[in-house]
Amino acid sequence: MTLKKIKNPILFQGDLKKKHYFEGWYYKQISNDEKNVISFIPGISLFDDDPHSFVQYIFVSFYKNNKKTTNTGYIKYPLKEFKYSETPFTVNVGGNVFSESEILIDLANDKVNIQGNIKLGSFTTIKKSILMPNIMGFFAYIPKMECYHGIISMNHRIDGMLKINNKEINFTSGKGYLEKDWGTSFPKEYIWMQCNTFKDKNTSVFVSVANIPFMKKNFRGYICNLVLDGKEYRFATYNSSKMRIKNIDKDNVTLVLENSQVKLSIEAVLNQSGELIAPHKGNMVKKIKEELSGKVKICLYNNENKIIYEDIGVVAGIEVVGF
Repeated sequence: MTLKKIKNPILFQGDLKKKHYFEGWYYKQISNDEKNVISFIPGISLFDDDPHSFVQYIFVSFYKNNKKTTNTGYIKYPLKEFKYSETPFTVNVGGNVFSESEILIDLANDKVNIQGNIKLGSFTTIKKSILMPNIMGFFAYIPKMECYHGIISMNHRIDGMLKINNKEINFTSGKGYLEKDWGTSFPKEYIWMQCNTFKDKNTSVFVSVANIPFMKKNFRGYICNLVLDGKEYRFATYNSSKMRIKNIDKDNVTLVLENSQVKLSIEAVLNQSGELIAPHKGNMVKKIKEELSGKVKICLYNNENKIIYEDIGVVAGIEVVGF
């Protein structure tokens, strides 16, 4: 890994000669009325006799009386149809283009037909330093971790249209989110949440709790990044914050994170998950469930335990695996 890549996780971190390796970008789009949410995951899977590229998607649409549908799919392409550029950053998978400024989609199989163009606005990036070159902190420098994670944009505006099975959906003045994973396998046990659709439009949160293999042992690592009016609150294993899982079941998760200045409570509610495919030793075979329309309540307390901010977010992304 080069320092340039470590500091810029959006760049292609691997190469096409690696073994038992995966890499995937997670682009999430939310319509302005919050009735349609779609995430695209372009990536590669380098595993023995089945190396390939792919675009995975999960799409949630709300109807009257708050009824909704959740559709997912995984479309494989030959590895030779994966192309990338660093300047400007662009990933092309089978004619589907993903960059820092736009998404061009032309996906089709026997289940779905998705076509369109989404423009991406200015990214809300995270704070970085020498000790924290990306969201993983100093762990970003350690080679051969099972899974690396990158936050590229906590929040950005999107504009454009998608035609999904002949229905046109307007995403103009909507919201976007962009993150990244690469390595060999997803953790055997993890919680992941993301939300940037709070009542306060400038609020966004990301949190990950995972079982991490490290030097022949395992530990529970965690990262949380909360952005309020441009101010960032970071809770992580690497900055001496504390975390506890207050409650977890198939419908609800409550986490409490704390540092020397503030305490954050996050309550998440899952409604209807869709099935996605995750990597195991580079092979995209592990079935997981992702909620793309959950609810998240956040409460931020000062060191006197008084609430200094609270809000409720909708169409949140939530995954709970292995618990």
